[in-house]
Amino acid sequence: MSTLQGLESLRDRLSPTARMPVVFLGHGSPMNAIEDTQFSRAWSELGRALPRPRAILVVSAHWMSRGTTLVDVTAAPRTIHDFYGFPDALYAERYAAPGDPKLAREVVSLLASHQGAEDDRWGLDHGAWTILKFLYPEADVPVFQISIDMTKDLDWHLEIGRVLSDLRDRGVLILGSGNVVHNLRVMRPGGAPQDFALEFDALFAERLTDRDFGALSDRAKLGTLLQMAHPSVDHYLPALTIAGASVSRDLLTFMTGSIELGSVSMRSFVFHAG
Repeated sequence: MSTLQGLESLRDRLSPTARMPVVFLGHGSPMNAIEDTQFSRAWSELGRALPRPRAILVVSAHWMSRGTTLVDVTAAPRTIHDFYGFPDALYAERYAAPGDPKLAREVVSLLASHQGAEDDRWGLDHGAWTILKFLYPEADVPVFQISIDMTKDLDWHLEIGRVLSDLRDRGVLILGSGNVVHNLRVMRPGGAPQDFALEFDALFAERLTDRDFGALSDRAKLGTLLQMAHPSVDHYLPALTIAGASVSRDLLTFMTGSIELGSVSMRSFVFHAG
């Protein structure tokens, strides 16, 4: 099924509901924010298909913490340009959505078991705003980020998703942003997908479809394949959190499943009510 057909099918199934979907998007290059690409078009289409949320909670690969799960409680999250060497037009981009301090502080309490803590210095990094500008171009939905604790192992991040899952019944869209495969050390601009990238991407899709989240969070069993796909797991962890926020009765839809630069998977997925 093509990306467009998949999105049309998803739109047909996403009738207004009290329970929000959970979404993971492979964000890839920041240039997607200012270029007309298959990914930016897919994100725009997805935004039209999704029910309108009360607020958006973003788990981005680009906000890493150590020993705590930080929650941005600012009323007006700043746009962070956390990249280097790109065109001036990209640095001129702003996404001026409001925050939701009250809800964010509730999430801090919800994550007490995961060392939740308030933060008023972050904002929206490029893992968030480069995709939000297509999902909700008017920037009129409150949004805030939570960090990923890099001191914890993979199953910790699955569990955070389970803790957050109840927010879906309060109109909150839980959005993860990273990449299922992300190894910039061996990228090949314009090159064919590398074997390890194809293998890990296919394994991830198979285990996700089977709801075998334990296999996706078993670092020992994933072994060297995980190490090749993710020299650092920061781009993998948001996918686990989104998987953890799903429930067994959810339907799963994949979108934008290509490998870019030889070693970056753009696979995205949505768990949603049937």
